[in-house]
Amino acid sequence: MNNWVRVGLIAAVVVVVLVRRLRGEPLNARDLFGPPVVLTGLGLWALAQHHGLGPRDYVWVGVGVALGTAFGAVRGATIRVYEREGVLWQRYTGWTFLVAAISLAVMAGFAALAEHNGLAPDARPVQLSIGVGFLGEALVVGHRALSSGTPFAPERRDANALLGSDRFRR
Repeated sequence: MNNWVRVGLIAAVVVVVLVRRLRGEPLNARDLFGPPVVLTGLGLWALAQHHGLGPRDYVWVGVGVALGTAFGAVRGATIRVYEREGVLWQRYTGWTFLVAAISLAVMAGFAALAEHNGLAPDARPVQLSIGVGFLGEALVVGHRALSSGTPFAPERRDANALLGSDRFRR
């Protein structure tokens, strides 16, 4: 797949997730963990396609994964998790975006430092960076959700379930 197409698809997924979470959305386990697991898996696959990485490269990758996951966890702590209509909902806050901006700046600096120290460019897949960040966020939000005692929202099956209305049925 063309690199620009891959980056465009990843950006589209990230934008959709951000817009939905900014508006507030029902919190269900599949939507919480699905995108991070898929993106992390794609990133690991891209990393596995690059042969010839040395131990030093893997140390940089490991530190990057740890940083991304940690920033995601901090971001997860800023997300508003609340009960609505008997199920959990989530909504990003201004703090969420502040932490995201700080993490982007730190991760860009880390990437520049890695490049300056000779890390192979293929050892820094964008999907992996985004995936572990969202995974760290999901782990914290998931823990908070489970601790609340309120059930996760059911999975959406169609537009009627999402909107909670029969007006779209014919």
